[in-house]
Amino acid sequence: MDDADIGIEQTTPVWAVFGDLMSSLLGAFVLMLVCVMGLQLELATSLESEVKKRQLEEQRRQALETALAGPLASGRVTLNNGRIGISGSVLFALSSDQLQPEGRQLLKSLAAPLAAYLGARDELLMVSGFTDDRAVRDSNRHFADNWELSAQRALTVTRALIDEGIPSSSIFSAAFGPEQPVASNADAAGRSRNRRVEMAPVPRTSNGSAQPRQ
Repeated sequence: MDDADIGIEQTTPVWAVFGDLMSSLLGAFVLMLVCVMGLQLELATSLESEVKKRQLEEQRRQALETALAGPLASGRVTLNNGRIGISGSVLFALSSDQLQPEGRQLLKSLAAPLAAYLGARDELLMVSGFTDDRAVRDSNRHFADNWELSAQRALTVTRALIDEGIPSSSIFSAAFGPEQPVASNADAAGRSRNRRVEMAPVPRTSNGSAQPRQ
């Protein structure tokens, strides 16, 4: 065997190892590329889902504003992040669950647009009662505490809206008592703001019950 043949035999394994190394590197690169593309696709899908969610929320807000244009323009109700707020003083006398004439008239004006809105979007209306942090007056033994007062006020509003045409299957009530204040309870103005009733459309689940918003 001459020197040329010996050189070829010695260099052949080197090229074989180099080829294996390049194949491994190429495989790793392809795997990394697939992973990166997968992550990009997942991020794009997540972003698209979030954009659609925000668009739906904006459409929901605009539809609700349109439905309640009259009461909102009069300043008797507020609309914040899809939650319709009514001051407790408009609806009820202090520590009472009986609707005042002004409050009943306001609910009557809200019932028709709310019923149309709920029917078009297949949503439920949650009616929530809130109080300030002052204990129920000793002179008022009708309610054990603020939880019971807020619950009864929410029920009163719920029943009034049903009487005005909102289907009973599309509405329910909830009580929060003194929890979730929107202002400080340190002064009369803040306590007045905290005594309120809120109404918020919520999605139905597949079984027809309410699904809390995230």
